[in-house]
Amino acid sequence: GIGLADKLVNMNRLPGWEKNSYGYHGDDGNSFSSSGNGKKYGPTFTTGDVIGCCVNMINRTVFYTKNGINLGTAFTEVPLGLYPTVGLQTPGEIADANFGDRPFVFDIEGYIVECKTRLRRDIQNHTSSAPYNDSNVLDIVLKKMVFGYMVHHGYCGAAENFAKATNLYFFEDIPSIQNRQRVQKLIMKGLIGDAITLVQELYPTLLGNKPELLFKLQIRNFIEMINNLNSEPQSHPYSIASLMNGNEDNDEKMEVDHKPEPNEGERQPSRQALEQLLLFGRELNAQNTQDEDLKRQLQEAFSLLAYRDPKSSPIGYLLHPNQREQLCADLNSAILESNGLPRQPPLEMALSQTKNTVGRMLEEGLGAAAYCGLDEFLKCSLRPQ
Repeated sequence: GIGLADKLVNMNRLPGWEKNSYGYHGDDGNSFSSSGNGKKYGPTFTTGDVIGCCVNMINRTVFYTKNGINLGTAFTEVPLGLYPTVGLQTPGEIADANFGDRPFVFDIEGYIVECKTRLRRDIQNHTSSAPYNDSNVLDIVLKKMVFGYMVHHGYCGAAENFAKATNLYFFEDIPSIQNRQRVQKLIMKGLIGDAITLVQELYPTLLGNKPELLFKLQIRNFIEMINNLNSEPQSHPYSIASLMNGNEDNDEKMEVDHKPEPNEGERQPSRQALEQLLLFGRELNAQNTQDEDLKRQLQEAFSLLAYRDPKSSPIGYLLHPNQREQLCADLNSAILESNGLPRQPPLEMALSQTKNTVGRMLEEGLGAAAYCGLDEFLKCSLRPQ
């Protein structure tokens, strides 16, 4: 017999005969569910047959396959926490188990696609409770969420066109949106110092009221300074380590050590650029922040100095432009909050809540949650039919 059982089931009896066990037996083709009394289910099976046992965690059902053919549902309302079980009665019998390290005879991938398609269709056909069961109300809500997302992230031109097309009104002055957009562009270009200056000009009290955010900006500025070192012209290829150790009279030795000319595009930083970098690093360190996360970020930034080629180091990802995105979002949210506006747009809040809900469903053992990941669902919904 082939089936499932919980960990407390007596292993001296065939699967399905004991409580909390389920089995499909080859001698008579019967299915057994926590009982010695079987029910007619499928054909008998013997040597050479390939029997599959599939547990559908969405609807808590089990079906079997014989040589790749689905035999239909064998059990319903099956509990979680069961283990694959094989029962043998004849001496010398051998069962070859396949848990996915080899292709299955049954088209399990096609079955999964069917389950996902059915689940997406059920979600799309679900009728919302009042007041969102009115399609007109839901349409307005969705348009406002999209519009709010555009305004929040500073897509001023797109927001203006969307507002005209949907008869929506701005909840923030256009010049204010444009100012936030200016700040964000500087951050995403890596011009952190310019961004700090502009923020202090436009929002004089903001960074003073948020010292942690200012420190994050300064750490990113330090990283961007490292990022820009290789673009500096040079006359003598000084090393960071030598400057940190104060070796100012070792020029001749350093020239010997670095005798090979650097390849084009691999310029060495100038002494002045390195000294400015180290001075700024000392100033950051002197602030002696007590925030553990900021301490960690600062130490990671300082660690870049230990590598001859920081970009190829284990922490070289810090230099990647995508590391600016979260800082950009944090600063943008802080500006909005200082103006009495929401830190996060409703669209992002809804998506975050949906992801958290799906995660909680998975924790509670709801199998359908495994097939309704938000990112995949949105890709499929937006794909042209």
